[in-house]
Amino acid sequence: MLRKIILSVAFSAVSFLQMQAQEFQGMAVYESKTSTSDFKTRMEGNKDMTPDMQKMIEERMKKMFEKTFILNFNKSASIYKEEEKLDAPGQGGGGMRIMSSMMGGGGTNYKNVKQKTYSVDKEFMGKEFLIKDSLPNYAWKMESETKLIGGYTCFKATAVRPVSQSDFRNFRSKKEEPKKEEAKAETVKTEGEAKKTNFMDDFELPKEITITAWYSPEIPINQGPENYWGLPGLILEVNDGKTIILCSKIVLNSKEKAEIKEPTTGKVISQKEYDETVVKKMEEFRQMNQGKGGNGGMQMRMGR
Repeated sequence: MLRKIILSVAFSAVSFLQMQAQEFQGMAVYESKTSTSDFKTRMEGNKDMTPDMQKMIEERMKKMFEKTFILNFNKSASIYKEEEKLDAPGQGGGGMRIMSSMMGGGGTNYKNVKQKTYSVDKEFMGKEFLIKDSLPNYAWKMESETKLIGGYTCFKATAVRPVSQSDFRNFRSKKEEPKKEEAKAETVKTEGEAKKTNFMDDFELPKEITITAWYSPEIPINQGPENYWGLPGLILEVNDGKTIILCSKIVLNSKEKAEIKEPTTGKVISQKEYDETVVKKMEEFRQMNQGKGGNGGMQMRMGR
């Protein structure tokens, strides 16, 4: 079943030797898009949300869930960063701005595949953090299925990974009985004021997800977007069921070399510590907004 993979890897051996003989570097552009169907369904069922409010939220969600990233890589390391764009006036305030920082963007993601480590500088609620940790050890299952992406022959690989508590792209609608959902949507009178149910109470995070990656041995680099790595070729597409990250452009050995350097700004923290900080602060943010009678907070629950 893996004969095609073996042949393709052997075919790329010559290009790999050529890379070793020079200061090899490449650049790949990725388009990331996350499905917002669960959010839209919940908004459509919210009687308290006007059409104008729904339209405004959908526009901001599109901006948060559709991003462009640049991956600069060499034989041992890479940096993955969101393409810089100017924000339109009046965009990204309050809870939306906080959510946007946790939708896969923000900061520079540095991976060193030789040392099997990564570093990401992130800003969260006005504080700068430098997440430093070991790269995830994906138990890739190699498949024989192939397809072309941008002219490159890619092979399929799958793996199961735990969901990061600080990556809100994997929110799913909670599966509850309709009567319970209707009860949650009702307005509750508290001290003479209407206190509405938190919009994010209807969502939860699964414990783990199955990811599908497509890699090309024609570019024999152990790299990929975000923290994806560990395959015998550059990963050109990743699909975790909610988010699709697809490579749209590749440039190899350009005369202009990008600086691939580990970020150094921020309070050093592990991924687990950062996730715990996000969960704690988001709970505080949710309670603060509920205390004001608002519905912009967020409550995160881990799936069982």
